[in-house]
Amino acid sequence: MVTTKQREGHLDVPGGRVWYKIVGDGPGLPLLLLHGGPGAGHDYLEPLEALGDERPVIFYDRLGCGKSDIPDDSSLWRVDRFVEEVDAVRKGLGLERIHLLGQSWGGFLAIEYMLTAKPKGIVSLTLASTGASVSGFLDGCKQLIKRLPEDVQQTVARCEEAGDTQSPEYQAATMAFYTKFLCNLQPWPAATLRSMANALGSPVYATMWGPSEFECTGTLGGWERADRLGEIAAPTLITSGRDDEMVPALQEQLRDGIPDSEWVLFEKSSHSAHAEEPEKFAATLRSFLAKTEGA
Repeated sequence: MVTTKQREGHLDVPGGRVWYKIVGDGPGLPLLLLHGGPGAGHDYLEPLEALGDERPVIFYDRLGCGKSDIPDDSSLWRVDRFVEEVDAVRKGLGLERIHLLGQSWGGFLAIEYMLTAKPKGIVSLTLASTGASVSGFLDGCKQLIKRLPEDVQQTVARCEEAGDTQSPEYQAATMAFYTKFLCNLQPWPAATLRSMANALGSPVYATMWGPSEFECTGTLGGWERADRLGEIAAPTLITSGRDDEMVPALQEQLRDGIPDSEWVLFEKSSHSAHAEEPEKFAATLRSFLAKTEGA
């Protein structure tokens, strides 16, 4: 049995300290992971530890999440501060040349980082189950809800009309959406459950997104970057699942907007292809990283 080396610690970032873990010490360039949420932790991305046999894989819980500090200061939960945080993590760990992977909201952040920080040393970018448009995501959710049972659709509509998005019946309807379009594994992996538990009641989610998955009333509202995707120069891998809550139209927007990009669709997956089809996802990512690293 091969044991992959691990080490962990904490780093100073704007607003507090974040926890990180590095898995593997292979010769390949490091892979830095930006997890989703907002407000969840890194846990659900743990299947990507498998790549630690080739290169360092770097997980970190963003401020307000998981094992990192959770300051009582809602002014910290802004996209621009999270962009600064990515830079702080890179500097703190000496990550000059890296591969960058952003999943879900982590993909939003990766896009914003590439556009506003104009970072050096990004050898490749992977955008996993994400998009460049909050409004596009919300429109996609409306279409996906129509694929759920009629009683679930009616519950969502009734509770949203009444502003009752915290009721048990609305939460049950949301879970029906999640089990089809967020993670289709039954039961959910323990790592996914840990991330979901971390996100419940998160001040980051409440501030940046709002009380419901299907409406954005927080600081991420109005985040639209489709018209700037052409500024991303790094080779980019786009991945998504057939039943992903980030619908195909969002992936086509990324592929058509980013000059040097390719899109891989995982037919048996929803929003968690890295866990739903782990071998295929890892093989796809390994091939892409090796190709861009050798370019």
